Amino acid sequence: MSYSSFAAVYDELTENVGYEKRADYFCSLLSDYGLNGGLLLDLACGTGTLSLEFAKKGFSVIGVDISEEMLAEAQNKKYEQGDTDTIFLCQDMRELDLFGTVDCCVCALDSLNHLTDTNDLLKALRSVSLFMNDGGIFVFDMNTPYKHKSVLAEKCFVYDLDGVYCVWQNSPVGEDLTVDITLDFFTENEDGTYERSGESFAERAYEYEAVKSMLEKADFELLENYGDMTRETPSDSAERTVFIARRKTRNG
Repeated sequence: MSYSSFAAVYDELTENVGYEKRADYFCSLLSDYGLNGGLLLDLACGTGTLSLEFAKKGFSVIGVDISEEMLAEAQNKKYEQGDTDTIFLCQDMRELDLFGTVDCCVCALDSLNHLTDTNDLLKALRSVSLFMNDGGIFVFDMNTPYKHKSVLAEKCFVYDLDGVYCVWQNSPVGEDLTVDITLDFFTENEDGTYERSGESFAERAYEYEAVKSMLEKADFELLENYGDMTRETPSDSAERTVFIARRKTRNG
C-alpha cells in the first residue's frame, strides 16, 4: 500500500497528534528500562516526524515504512532540519532486512492495526524480534476493540483544514473487528479549484490476549499495557493502548 494520496496531506491531517509530547512519552517508557539512547527502529515511520523527534532526544534512528511517498516527505524533513544521521528505509514491516540489530523499537499511531491478518501481524512481530538485541524493548500502540466497535464503525468524519478537505468513511465492524476505511481528499489548487484523490484500506483491532500470545510466539515477554499516553491500566473505553515488551534472551 503506497498511501500516495495520503502522504501529501498526512501532516496537515495529523497536526493534533502532538509528536513532541508523544516522543517524550515513548522515551520515558524506554528510559524505565535503561534506554536513554542507542539504536532505535521507528517502525511504520510515515512522514518521519516522530523519527526526527527521537533523534533530537539522543537516539540513532532507523525509520522504516512501506510507502515511498511517505518516505519522500520524511527525507525532505530530514534535510530541512539538518539531520545527517537518521536513516529512512522503504521496507515491509513483515520482512525487515536491517544492517544489524537494534536496541529498541517503537511503532506508533495504530500502525500495526493495518495488518488485518493474524499471520501478518505475527510475521511483523517476529521480524522485529529477529533484528532486536537480547533484552531490547519494543513499544507499540494499537487501537482497541472498543474503538472499532463504538467509535469508528459506520461513522463518517469530516476535516476542513486550510488547503485540504477530507471525508473519512468507515464500514460496519466485522466479526474479526476489522473496519474498512475510505478517505476522500479535496486539495486546493492555486487557481482556487479543488482536486479529488483518495485512499482505501482496512484496520483490525486485536484483543489483549491475542496480542500477548503473538508476542510470546515472537520471543517477546509482555511487560506492561497502558492506556494511551498514560501509565495507567487501560479502561474499558480506552481507544488506544500501549504495549511494552522485552526481547527474550536467545539460547546459546
